[in-house]
Amino acid sequence: MTESAKPTVPTPAEHGESVRIVTVAYNPGRELERFLASVRDATSLPLRIVIADNGAQHDVVEAAARKHGARVVGDGRNRGYGAGANLAAADLDEDWIVVANPDLVWEPGSLDTLIEAARANPRAGALGPRLLNPDGTVYPSGRALPSLFKGAGHALLGRIWPSNPFSSAYHNATREDAREERVVGWLSGACLLLPAAAWKRLGGFDEHYFMFFEDVDLGARIGKAGWLNMQVPGAVVIHEQGASWKARPERMIRAHHASARRYLCSVYSAPWQAPVRWVLSLGLWLREELAVRSSRRAQASQR
Repeated sequence: MTESAKPTVPTPAEHGESVRIVTVAYNPGRELERFLASVRDATSLPLRIVIADNGAQHDVVEAAARKHGARVVGDGRNRGYGAGANLAAADLDEDWIVVANPDLVWEPGSLDTLIEAARANPRAGALGPRLLNPDGTVYPSGRALPSLFKGAGHALLGRIWPSNPFSSAYHNATREDAREERVVGWLSGACLLLPAAAWKRLGGFDEHYFMFFEDVDLGARIGKAGWLNMQVPGAVVIHEQGASWKARPERMIRAHHASARRYLCSVYSAPWQAPVRWVLSLGLWLREELAVRSSRRAQASQR
């Protein structure tokens, strides 16, 4: 594809732009309230906030939505992250869409910074902020697409040697001192901005991924369509990482590995690549079982 033939996302005129914020809530705690309170100061543009309720704590979600002028969709059935986000975006008619976890706290003006970067880079199909952990360290939100060689090295060595070259390459050299905008393979679904035109053309998330890797898949499809995944360090968002993960570690570990198998098997889908898929599946199964056993031991030690 030539430079002139590469697709661009038409950016709307600044006057009259609007943003839809989509978040997926699964039995949230106070983090949903903090998320909704912070997002209003993140942009000067008109906002429409839609919450997909994937859990059973409807009163908590509804109360937070009423307080902050958000709309709730869903019947409490856990559709998964991607399907929940798609449901909340179903009638999208705003110019921009943001998909974000409800355990984020937006820095003032951070969403405006993302949108300004998108206006300046019309080939950007998705943009992500600089995600910080509560202690100020960088959450690795812009990464390289996983490959067989790098993925295997990261899977085998990531826990025992975190700084190994395979994990460093997978994290796409996430640098705490990075300040320049950069192109990455994919961006964390914890916080994404997309022009509505890109979201609609791609059809949102692939709902075959119940949880995890839906963002990897989206990033790969954005690249295949000729757009760019861009990380914008000037936009800062705090990722509080709520307790839902910690409360169900084994379930989350198994969901993560199931999605990893689906994604990698889709990458190596040719009939002649069947042995590759077998080896990948076996390796991920072994890693999954080791992670589950480690999680069980950790839980037992805390009792």
